[in-house]
Amino acid sequence: MPVNITMPALSPTMEEGNLAKWLVKEGDTVKAGDVIAEIETDKATMEVEAVDEGVVAKLVVPAGTEAVKVNALIAILAVDGEDVAAAAAGGGSAPAKAEAAPAPKAEAAPAPVAASAPAAAVSAAPAVATGERVFASPLARRMAKDAGLDIKSVSGSGPKGRIVKSDVEKAAAGGVKAAPATAAAPAAAPVLAKGASEEAVLKNFAEGSYELVPHDGMRKTIAKRLQESKQTIPHFYVSVDCELDALLALRAQLNAAAPEKDGKSAYKLSVNDMVIKALALALRDVPDANVSWTDTNMVKHKHADVGVAVSIPGGLITPIIRKAEEKSLSTISNEMKDLGKRAKDRKLKPEEYQGGTTAVSNMGMMGVKSFSAVVNPPHATILAVGAGEERVVVKKGEMKVANVMTVTLSTDHRCVDGALGAELLGAFKRYIENPMGMLV
Repeated sequence: MPVNITMPALSPTMEEGNLAKWLVKEGDTVKAGDVIAEIETDKATMEVEAVDEGVVAKLVVPAGTEAVKVNALIAILAVDGEDVAAAAAGGGSAPAKAEAAPAPKAEAAPAPVAASAPAAAVSAAPAVATGERVFASPLARRMAKDAGLDIKSVSGSGPKGRIVKSDVEKAAAGGVKAAPATAAAPAAAPVLAKGASEEAVLKNFAEGSYELVPHDGMRKTIAKRLQESKQTIPHFYVSVDCELDALLALRAQLNAAAPEKDGKSAYKLSVNDMVIKALALALRDVPDANVSWTDTNMVKHKHADVGVAVSIPGGLITPIIRKAEEKSLSTISNEMKDLGKRAKDRKLKPEEYQGGTTAVSNMGMMGVKSFSAVVNPPHATILAVGAGEERVVVKKGEMKVANVMTVTLSTDHRCVDGALGAELLGAFKRYIENPMGMLV
């Protein structure tokens, strides 16, 4: 029986994607694990693997097609020596037997498993006996992990008993035995209020004085998440000025001491790299602020995973430095350069920008003195960083000139109140003004 390849969900919140490119053509033989297509989401371009061996009988959705819904049929695979022409003619009407899966083994942050798509029939027997290998697509494994499900307890309906996306969705809805959960799942997002209609807006402007530019997927996602944040999170703001002279001197000393590697310096630290490290250490020192809010539990994180806002054409994305409190400044610097470059090329994997426990938004390089950032759920904090500039300060009754940077911490007041936010910001300021503490 032919296998229907459907549009995969490359993240727990994905609803549709653009089929950017086919890397196979009709008549090609593929095996499990072969990359067959590139899918564009609102944040990145992802490679998609085949999960079965066979011959590509039909490419149902042409390359370049936009807004293809998750679970929509995109290709048909003839397997087990079946007739390719017959598979191409009859495969489209059959129930989907398998879905393509993203190439990377994602470890996305916990998120509710979507259950909007109709679930496929599930076999009566469990997929495997205890101790045997579990046959499941990478997407199904990730969804089971995110939902806290024991993958061994999920029954598979795919080819040869393989566990696929719809099996995990049905298991999650039906209460299959779960693995011990480490954190409560985020509360479901509310229904967002709609903005003014296009007709109501356009009547304020003379005809011919404007042009209409359709929203792309990234802009729609940014709008939805920021609206959700402002509607559900009671924001609280704390600001402080940090003197940078000691940090700038240490940065220059460390960069000058960088060893050569392939004719280049092994690293080149930026102020932003040191800000990331200082925030991570501050969260380590003030663990009560390294949290996320749910309606039933406080999620206390064991590590500081710091997201860093990166501007890209059409919006922004927040790649994450994982366990930043444990990493050296040079490691953070090199990781950030790599993530930033791939973010602008839209080549990040979902696990590289989803989740995190806090974030940094730095507009100092744009000359902005100070601003307040919007908390990005499920984070409870975000640090807005302004430009370092020479200011007159008073020290021991005397006026002196110092390099000063204003930072503003936005917090989710449900779990990080004013006093706790001030304590976190105080710890951050100590590391910035005494930067040698970041090296020990």
